[in-house]
Amino acid sequence: MSLPKTLAEDVARNLVMVARLLDEDPEQAYAYSRIALRLASRVAAVREAAGFAAYATQKYAEALAEFRASRRMTGSVELWPVMADCERGLGRPERAMAMAGEPEVQKLDKAGQVEMRLVAAGARRDMGQIDAAIVTLQSSELASSAVHPWTPRLRYAYADALLAAGREDEAREWFGKALEADKDGSTDASDRLAELDGVEFVDALGDDDEDGAPAAPAPAAPAVSDDLGEDEEDDEGDEDDEDGPVKA
Repeated sequence: MSLPKTLAEDVARNLVMVARLLDEDPEQAYAYSRIALRLASRVAAVREAAGFAAYATQKYAEALAEFRASRRMTGSVELWPVMADCERGLGRPERAMAMAGEPEVQKLDKAGQVEMRLVAAGARRDMGQIDAAIVTLQSSELASSAVHPWTPRLRYAYADALLAAGREDEAREWFGKALEADKDGSTDASDRLAELDGVEFVDALGDDDEDGAPAAPAPAAPAVSDDLGEDEEDDEGDEDDEDGPVKA
């Protein structure tokens, strides 16, 4: 829907702030999203932004309701994986698994299908099914040597699942592969590898010693080691609630 020019500008400014602050200050991003929502709750982009802001602050019921509202307005399935992850956040991994088997998944693009696979594997782990989680992540995307934006996270999730299953050597290999693909540092694969290798990083720029002389740099030394709702019909009622966030 179109908005009057002045109102549209106000909404746009708030959405820009949501996008800018979402990673560094989720609570502030959430506050801006609430302003945008009060101004234009009938705009799908506003409902989606409000959903991501709520999701970033772990308000999963609210996020799920906003994502559902946006999906009804647009008919798009691209939010399906994050909606399923909201179900996980609400302690309902079985619903996330059910969503992973719905026809909507086949309508997702490749990135969306990988994201859905990650959510499904997480749901398996939530239910204590670690071996099933490992199998869920095994795919042509995981085996491919090509690097895509989602590659580091997929390899990292697989390594983490292997480690949880006690398969440490394989986990080390896949953390290494995740690190190779992670040019932007989106994962902590390097830290996980160091942990597996028993490496402890010590801050060489410590406080001065008691005599006022700078403390001598401490070399890195090996450590002693042992080791992201209801069914759709349940949400029908919030189609008419366009003046504020829909409560799941």
